[in-house]
Amino acid sequence: MRPLEDRHALITGASRGIGAAIARALGEAGAALSLLGRDQKALLQRARELGGRAHVEVCDVTDPEAVHRAVRGAEAAWGPVHILVNNAGQAESCPFPKTELELWERMLRVNLTGAFLCTRAVLPGMLQAGWGRIVNVASTAGLKGYPYVAAYVAAKHGLVGLTRALALELAQKNITVNAVCPGFTETGLLEDSIARIVEKTGRSPGEAREELVRANPQGRFVRPEEVAQAVLWLALPGSAAVNGQAIAVAGGEV
Repeated sequence: MRPLEDRHALITGASRGIGAAIARALGEAGAALSLLGRDQKALLQRARELGGRAHVEVCDVTDPEAVHRAVRGAEAAWGPVHILVNNAGQAESCPFPKTELELWERMLRVNLTGAFLCTRAVLPGMLQAGWGRIVNVASTAGLKGYPYVAAYVAAKHGLVGLTRALALELAQKNITVNAVCPGFTETGLLEDSIARIVEKTGRSPGEAREELVRANPQGRFVRPEEVAQAVLWLALPGSAAVNGQAIAVAGGEV
């Protein structure tokens, strides 16, 4: 069964990690894919792995003009975007007293403003098509607090808030807006976090991993494919009554 056969899905941050897993899941369900990211080589490699129904656009989601061009390019390839997955994100840690305004604003731009820009760009096509699914990849950081990542936590809380507000605004337009909130997931972002812990605390990589994995009651990290399956479910026609939700994919952490 290919329930998304006639749908066009655009995924940001699609070259690796959670974004790549989401692209694969939606593609296997039949969707035509537009892959957005900053690394052209990685995007093209991902597109080759996914087969012929994958279009690539190099795009920094914090740049309004770049987002506009990328969405227009995606629409020229496959028509209006029916499914938008705002996955692009970045995490940086810093004690709050040492958090500079530039870091604070960078976390907001990448994790929140980028989703705003991409959603604004695809929404006219969704409204014209009379059908849409917007899925924001937030984080358990959007549902609870973590120390030393105040800017990231604030941005992800903002993304959950945007999800809930927009879900109400579009509720009668046959467009749903939801968020998935992964816990610590086996991605390059996790490896970066482990490296920072090692650098700042002198712990071994194994000790750093053990510290982070304790947050998950299942005693393991989430896999990108598990997040992708949650996104796929929210994109399916049968999820039409699920709207404005922030679904934790975190083994019971939240």
